[in-house]
Amino acid sequence: MLNKYFRVIVGVMVLLSLVLTLYVNENWMWFTVFIGVNLIQSAFTKWCLLEVILLKLGVKK
Repeated sequence: MLNKYFRVIVGVMVLLSLVLTLYVNENWMWFTVFIGVNLIQSAFTKWCLLEVILLKLGVKK
């Protein structure tokens, strides 16, 4: 269940950042970069802040 929530939230964040980049300001692209770097970092370290937050909110692994 955790994986499902994680993928939905990250997907929404990427799409939201792209919409904000197109319609608000091009500097929102840095938010997309941050998301990508965080995904790469979590692949190597096996730690992700979103996962910690979801677990504290009661989402089951």
